[in-house]
Parts: sequence; structure tokens; C-alpha cells
Amino acid sequence: ASSQPPSRSFSFLQRSQQLKRSAWLAPAPHRLNSGLPVNIGVLFVPQQEAWVVERMGKFHRILEPGLNFLIPLLDRIRYVQSLKEIVINVPEQSAVTLDNVTLQIDGVLYLRVMDPYKASYGVEDPEYAVTQLAQTTMRSELGKLSLDRVFRERESLNANIVDAINQASDCWGIRCLRYEIKDIHVPPRVKESMQMQVEAERRKRATVLESEGTRESAINVAEGQKQAQILASEAEKAEQINKAAGREANAMLVKARAKAEAIQLLAAALAQQHGSAAASLSVAEQYVNAFSKLAKDSNTLLLPANTGDVTNMVAQALGIYTTLTKPQAVKTQDEIPPASEEPQPPATELLKAEQAGSS
Repeated sequence: ASSQPPSRSFSFLQRSQQLKRSAWLAPAPHRLNSGLPVNIGVLFVPQQEAWVVERMGKFHRILEPGLNFLIPLLDRIRYVQSLKEIVINVPEQSAVTLDNVTLQIDGVLYLRVMDPYKASYGVEDPEYAVTQLAQTTMRSELGKLSLDRVFRERESLNANIVDAINQASDCWGIRCLRYEIKDIHVPPRVKESMQMQVEAERRKRATVLESEGTRESAINVAEGQKQAQILASEAEKAEQINKAAGREANAMLVKARAKAEAIQLLAAALAQQHGSAAASLSVAEQYVNAFSKLAKDSNTLLLPANTGDVTNMVAQALGIYTTLTKPQAVKTQDEIPPASEEPQPPATELLKAEQAGSS
């Protein structure tokens, strides 16, 4: 049997396999004069191929891979279907998106013949039919999406196209395994606007990140200052506590002891002879010293009505002192027997004598 270079075959038979069949390939009328094997009685079908045999013009059977026997002249190999996965390049096509942007899209389609009988008798040109179906489905799916969603939802777009092709090609015995968008061409003006948008988004992100960094820095500085103030106040508090518990406490105790001893000495001095006169003299001196300091720190003065009557002021102070010390004096007289004391002049006379001497 002679062989000829096969022309374009729409039965998905690879050209390289057709050229290798030099012993039993012969020209036969098939779709667009495709080369088909000649029935010589004994045939060897390659793996992953299905040969459709007709007997007297009617479908007879499909030859399985391996050794097969046919009746010459009665049986004829009508179609040869490849059961391998077939890759079809979908030509570039134009489509309009939902926001009226025209795109140029091409893709790649992956098919496989599942039923050789349906692939042979279901459609005249399976490759052309599937390619046209993929293009129309692509246009309809792109019309439902905006330009931004086309780039984000490419996987869902491919899945929708595969589902649409499988629903239509089920009666053709062909199954679409997957569809991949190979390239998307955007108009130049739209591309420039997209670049500007990308630059604006990047500037926005940079500004936001810078502001967030400034905010975080300010928060960290404020937190640091807050912690520093808290630690400083705690340190000052601890220092004051230590001072109060240490030196100041000892100083207060020493002052209290000194004051107590002074009070005891003063009480002992008052109990002696002429103690009341000495107390009156001390009160008069303090009164005069207090008047000498008036109007030095402030212009506002609060003075009693009888400011110049020193005798009356001293008498009032001694009266208050006598009232406070009277219960103690009565108690002391009850406990201690009275002793002979020399008569003392009244306090008023002593004050008059002192005033006369001072004048």
C-alpha cells in the first residue's frame, strides 16, 4: 500500500502518527480528504486510538488497540479518533466588559474524546465546533464582569467557560478538561489610566503607612513618658517615705522630746516664786515683738479694738492661763500640804512697776 502526506484531519489524529503508517495507510475519502488506514484484513490499532469501522456504509464496531481482523471490501475504516488529551489554541477575540471596555483575549482549550461514536457521528467538525463555542462563551462571560473583576476572577471565569462547553459538547462525545486564558490585551489609554491608578494606590499606601508609623511613634513616646512619670512619682514617694521613716522621724522625735523638756522646765519655773510675774513679762515681750512685725509681709491687718492697752491684753492672756491651770493647781493643793510662802504682790502692780521703770 502506498502512502501520501495526510491533509488537515478533524478526527484529532496526530500528523506524525499518520506518516509512520507506510505499510497500511492509503488515501481514502474522509472529511476534507483525510488519510485513513486501508482494510487489508489484519490490522494493528495503536494504543490510545479508536478506529470506527463501517460495514457496507453502516456503523459496525470500534476497533480496540491491538490485533483486529476485518473483512476486506465489506468493512471500511471510516474515522480514527485519538483518545489522548488534545490542546487547541483558541484564536484572539475581542470582547466588551460590563463597563464598556474592549479587550483582546486568547486562550488554550484542553479536550479529550470520551465517546468515539458520538465524536464521529455527532458533529461534523468537533474542533471547529468546540473552538467557536469557547469563543462565544468567553464573550458572554466577559460581558457580565467589569474590567477590575476580569483580572481578579480569572479562575472563576475559566471554570464557567468549562461548564458551558461541557453542557453543549456532551452530545458530541467530547469533554472539556480545562480552559486557560493565555493573554489579555487592554487598549493603550485604558492601560495608561490603570498605571495611574496603580501609582495613586501605591502613593496612598505609602502615605497611610507613614501616618501609621508616625502615630505608633507618638504613642510609644507618650507611653514612655507616662511610664517615666509613674516611675519618677513612685521613686519620689519611696524617697519621701524613707525620709519620713528615717531622718525626719528622728528629727520629729528629738523636737518632741526637746519641747517636752522645755514644757517641764517652764512648768517648774512657773511653780517657783514670782513665776507668774515672769510669765506676764514674757507675754508682754511677745506682744510687743508681734506689733513690731506688723505691715511687713502684707498690707492687710486685723487688729483688736484695744491695741494700745498692753496691760489689758496681758491680763487676758494670764486669765486664760489661770483658767487652764486651775484644775491642776487644785489637784496639786489636795495632794501636797500647803507651805509657808511669802506674800507676792499682785500681777497688776508688778506690770505697772515694770512699765514705770521702762519709761
